[in-house]
Amino acid sequence: MSTAGSGTGRPDALADEIASAVLAHPSVVRLAGGAVTYLPGRRVVGVRTGGPGIEVAVVLRLDGPLPGVGAELRERVRRIAGDVPVDIEITDVTLTQGAKEE
Repeated sequence: MSTAGSGTGRPDALADEIASAVLAHPSVVRLAGGAVTYLPGRRVVGVRTGGPGIEVAVVLRLDGPLPGVGAELRERVRRIAGDVPVDIEITDVTLTQGAKEE
């Protein structure tokens, strides 16, 4: 049984909330196309909800140990989605220390 955090239970709100939380992490440069949630009239690239778990695809700034960043992102997602399997896919890394990409 899932013990949802602050997620509303609506797939669109859940995907958007997860995307915002993941993007707020200082090591995340952007969400990547390895996972997508399709919604009426739009899609949330980088987050897949609706299955037995959550999938997130990210590009990270190489400013710390990748396994540690993955664990931090997994915890952020679980605070929103509850106790569900969370797969963090690191699709690429960048060495730049500049601002996040849009």
